[in-house]
Amino acid sequence: MENIEHGYIDLHTHSTASDGSMSPTELVRHAIKAGLKGIALTDHDTIDGVRDALNEGVKNKFLVIPGVEISLDYKKELHMLGYFNKENYSEIGNMLHSLKESREQRNQKTVNKLNELGFKLTMEDVKERSKGSVIGRPHIARTMKEKGYIASADEAFSEYLAFGKVAFFKKEKLTPEQGIKEILKAGGTPVLAHPIFLQLSEQNMDNFLGELCAYGLKGIEAYYAENTSAYTKSMLKLANKHRLIITGGSDFHGTFKSKIKIGVGYGNLKVPYKVLEDLEYSLQQTQSQQTQS
Repeated sequence: MENIEHGYIDLHTHSTASDGSMSPTELVRHAIKAGLKGIALTDHDTIDGVRDALNEGVKNKFLVIPGVEISLDYKKELHMLGYFNKENYSEIGNMLHSLKESREQRNQKTVNKLNELGFKLTMEDVKERSKGSVIGRPHIARTMKEKGYIASADEAFSEYLAFGKVAFFKKEKLTPEQGIKEILKAGGTPVLAHPIFLQLSEQNMDNFLGELCAYGLKGIEAYYAENTSAYTKSMLKLANKHRLIITGGSDFHGTFKSKIKIGVGYGNLKVPYKVLEDLEYSLQQTQSQQTQS
């Protein structure tokens, strides 16, 4: 990865391969138009969009990093980002296939519950509105909106689909230890996604990071669209304490989360290009360890 002193990146984006509104190709073009210096494609539980994103990046001489966002089993929604080199990202594919099957079971439960609540929709309705191979809650929200049941996708989540709401269902997931080790085994760098959603005090986050580091955690998403400046500062301090690399991103989903803009989140996010130096080093270390083992 070349060193660009000035410029910003976005290491947390989604495409139609999971629950974003833009195809991988459109996403890369959108990032270029937005003036970014690079992105990581981190779709939920799938790498199906990575090849197209990489090809578009090569065509435009634009940096694209293969990635994934894996849902893990925890008392709150816990996600782990995995970042890979272009040569080895496909190694995580087999494990992700089993997660895809679990997601499909969860989607059907959600649709069934919504039917019980009086919303008339089917999985076929949802699939018609999904261009990707992985259907998620945003596609269900879009179906509800297009059928006139709600005013926006945000309303679908806040009233029905978000964690703790009436139509939310947990799906079978890996434990945090399993998720981290699967990413490492595939030659990737595991990074804790959006820690702010865990709603832990700084002390409890400190303890939790210690536990995750024992499993092999390599980084933390210290820059994130939902963070306050104080929270970002706290995560940077903990990253330094636990010797974790720092990443950051907007969690861009396109029109499915219309208020979040690529690269800048709600307007104040800035992820410096220089964070890639540590990520690149981490990936090199993982590959070196694999070669020696």
